[in-house]
Amino acid sequence: MNPTVPTLESQAVGLEEVRDFYERMPYPPPLTSLDEHRELYQNPERRRALFHLVWPTEQPRDGQEILVAGCGTSQAAKYALREPNARVTAIDISETSLIHTRTLQQKYGLDNLTLQQLSILDVRELEQSFDYIVCTGVLHHLADPDAGLESLRAVLKPDGAMHVMVYARYGRIAISMMREYSRLLGVRPAYEDLQALAAVLNALPPDHPLSRLVLMGEDFRHPEAIADALLHPLDRDYSVPEIFAWLDRCGMSLGRWFEQAPYLPQCGALARTPHAGRLRELSEREQYSAAELFRGTITRHSFIAYRSDRPKERQPIRFTSSEWHRYVPIRLPWTVCIRDRVPAGSVAVLLNRAHRHSDLILAVNEAEYRLFCDIDGRRTLSEIAQKSSDDQIRVREFFRQLWQYDQIVFDATRSRE
Repeated sequence: MNPTVPTLESQAVGLEEVRDFYERMPYPPPLTSLDEHRELYQNPERRRALFHLVWPTEQPRDGQEILVAGCGTSQAAKYALREPNARVTAIDISETSLIHTRTLQQKYGLDNLTLQQLSILDVRELEQSFDYIVCTGVLHHLADPDAGLESLRAVLKPDGAMHVMVYARYGRIAISMMREYSRLLGVRPAYEDLQALAAVLNALPPDHPLSRLVLMGEDFRHPEAIADALLHPLDRDYSVPEIFAWLDRCGMSLGRWFEQAPYLPQCGALARTPHAGRLRELSEREQYSAAELFRGTITRHSFIAYRSDRPKERQPIRFTSSEWHRYVPIRLPWTVCIRDRVPAGSVAVLLNRAHRHSDLILAVNEAEYRLFCDIDGRRTLSEIAQKSSDDQIRVREFFRQLWQYDQIVFDATRSRE
């Protein structure tokens, strides 16, 4: 259960505890090289795809002001490297984390990066406003996440966007169990205790609900990661309804989930259940909530949010009007097309490597595969459809499905012309 709204005094105490924790246990585990990351983003289409995931109807532009709030040891350096024409400001309460980031800044000559030791609660002291704010894995560690989100909203431009990630309620039940276990035994965030705790995790019964996460998750491969997952002095988690209530309270609104397929009843195993019809009758928020409950293993909610008073439409991708003809599909770079050992009647299977649910694969037939291969990042859906023998409705529905399954995003700038 989430704690009650804290007092200013308890917020200060909580902030000191969190700062002390990260001074001793910098997270993520520090990096010494960003060469692989630099190589990935030398492809401008990769940056273009990420831009249109956030802003479907806007043109990429130079000079964006980006804030990385709670930057940790390397996140801000990655953004500055990825977006050389943007101005990146990064804040963190941990000087140790900032030292690691400064080392990367100097190594890669990141002159577009400014670092400052500052709490999210004091972000107004920057006296700046930002086009894009990144705050992943941070707000759930505040004594008052509402105050943190409201502070970030205050420095977000009216037409800006925010990438937020917080812990999810139901998929972290097993983690909560081991947090309580560690508390009972007085396990401390010291390396000798963390080595012993790692051995305990490896000895868990194979049917323990945490065993799957230990085998698959990044959170249990390094001492700092184990400490962050199981020994953090302050954290909380959210269900989907709590996410919406939180955003509503703070003057924000959900644009889209960063990976949306796990939350959509139209995708994966949920779409093939006897409840598919009932799910379609629910509101959008209720559909997301039902999908979270059905999956049961979502451990974090990653989403794009906007100010509720944003003057422009937030995520105007719709297939109910003729505007879809002018959408330009762009493949997400971390998707994969597999041609071997595919289901009967299919010629390929499409999957997104960011998905953690094995049912979120999309089998395509020969006609659909040809449509998929016609995606080049330049042609509109109308231009692609002209080459197809399928009718317009089937073409539209296939590209809607690709979008729902996180295979593509759309450059919808032409739909506004």
